[in-house]
Amino acid sequence: MEQQGGQRAAGERAEAIGFPRHGTSGPFGAITDVPGVEVGMRTLIAGDGPLRVGHGPVRTGVTAILPRGRSGVGDGCAAGVHVLNGNGEMTGTAWIVESGILSTPIVLTNTHAVGAGHRGVIDWMLREGPGTDAWLLPVVAETFDGRLNDINGDHVRPATVVAALDAATSGPVREGSVGGGTGMTCYDFKGGTGTASRVVGFAGATYTLGVLVQANFGARRELTLAGVPVGRLLADEVPMPGGVQPPGAGSVIVVVATDAPLLPGQCAALARRVPLGLARTGTSGSHFSGDLFLAFSTANPGALVSRYPDASTERLEQLAFVPWGHLDPFYEACVQAVEEAVVNALVAATDMTGRDGHHVPGLPNARVAELLRAGRRS
Repeated sequence: MEQQGGQRAAGERAEAIGFPRHGTSGPFGAITDVPGVEVGMRTLIAGDGPLRVGHGPVRTGVTAILPRGRSGVGDGCAAGVHVLNGNGEMTGTAWIVESGILSTPIVLTNTHAVGAGHRGVIDWMLREGPGTDAWLLPVVAETFDGRLNDINGDHVRPATVVAALDAATSGPVREGSVGGGTGMTCYDFKGGTGTASRVVGFAGATYTLGVLVQANFGARRELTLAGVPVGRLLADEVPMPGGVQPPGAGSVIVVVATDAPLLPGQCAALARRVPLGLARTGTSGSHFSGDLFLAFSTANPGALVSRYPDASTERLEQLAFVPWGHLDPFYEACVQAVEEAVVNALVAATDMTGRDGHHVPGLPNARVAELLRAGRRS
């Protein structure tokens, strides 16, 4: 049942439709451009026809992010979170708000698989990280794929999550209808997983900021690309998806990573810039959309811990950080990367038919490219 499918040909990303890039991308154009960050996925696609709970059709999966890679399990990162609209779930965030520390992997999946995600992270960390058995508060976030997927069928299991974590690696990241984004819809086109990165220079050093988006939000009429009202222009050309849900409903999860040295409060400030990147693609933030964002910094390794202290290690720690007055280039990079990651998710995803014959069309890339060219000429 686990498949790799759902994406277009390699390289089919925002540039395929002529979407203009502002800023400089890293070599992979992905969150994995941040040194140490690894991403793994499991894509579950099986069956067709009428819904039979527990039997399918299955259109779902898991995306796993290791902030410091497998070798850095348990080494805390400075982190912060932001909620634009709270009709969603991201576990473990109360402790991040309290401590400013992220010390577990991040898992993205469907709404009704949060429990399996939580258990899977614990199982994996107990296996991989000796000494992590005191307590664990995994970060598991969700978006709703019930339009296409047998969401109540318990198809994502803890073992699926462990497999996604085991598959985590650096390098290029697959996009579109893969991993946790398999069954997702964005702007009433096929959505899913998207990623992007930007390179930022500061104080004689070069830092990278990367984002990964699970895009499942927005109404067709809102979609705007490079200032062109693509959604409205395509309204009569591309059928709306099957399966009734409120316009704009869904959710979006965005994870922002950087190797720039940031304090927890600065990570939270970075997460607060995510909605600006989303807004460039047209969304106004639906009441029925859970819009949850997390940002973390992999700098200052070994300086942040969240476990019970050992009295024999009592000491002071020091953190390097970018002064608050110099954060604007990182904010700009975040906004640019979030916008591009959403576009990448749309461009990479293809048509998908799921439960009860519900069909969601992929973005018509060739036609969108024409609209963007015409928009630049006008």
